[in-house]
Amino acid sequence: MTHLIETPPPSRRKRPLFLRRGPMENIATTLIAIGFLMLFQPFLLVLYSYSLVTLLAGTAMFIIVSKFPE
Repeated sequence: MTHLIETPPPSRRKRPLFLRRGPMENIATTLIAIGFLMLFQPFLLVLYSYSLVTLLAGTAMFIIVSKFPE
């Protein structure tokens, strides 16, 4: 009797963390929130200066990552 080794279907394989949708969406959402807080803080001009770049990076990342498979 031979034992066949079953491999999981392609959708069930473990992907690296940077290719998974859930964790990367959380990182993108956190980046958007940080950019939002940087925009509305009254203390440091440097944080305000980089707030738009941070918001845009988080938004672009979210758009790209939302296309990843589950």
